[in-house]
Amino acid sequence: MRICVLHGPNLNLLGGREPDVYGRLTLEDVNALISSHAESLGITASIQQSNSEGELVDAIQDARTWADAIVINPGAYTHYSIALRDAIAAVDIPAIEVHLSNIHSREEFRKISVTAPVCAGQIAGFGANSYTLAISAAKQLIESRE
Repeated sequence: MRICVLHGPNLNLLGGREPDVYGRLTLEDVNALISSHAESLGITASIQQSNSEGELVDAIQDARTWADAIVINPGAYTHYSIALRDAIAAVDIPAIEVHLSNIHSREEFRKISVTAPVCAGQIAGFGANSYTLAISAAKQLIESRE
């Protein structure tokens, strides 16, 4: 079982960027948590981060050739990227949207997700554990499709 994990813009700044909102773990810490959890479930996780919308679209499109599911934190692109939304909709694999903070309890513009409607689900507000919850959910989705 293989899962593509994508981190969107500014997530490379984790640990120093608004730690009261996003926590003190660095992206490397989060990736280690993801890898460890995936491995414990017998999943291979390929993890990428990009600040570029086009690179994220390319990664989603590429995932359709090798991944069983996508776990994506689109970052700010959540709120307006029709390109990411269309890429997720175009691939025939389940995607789960992830957010470290609870976007529904923040500013009004953060409550809007253009990507969530084409995802199997959304997990938000559990810090880095949002990713581990999403990996577990992705495993269940994949197994239910087999």
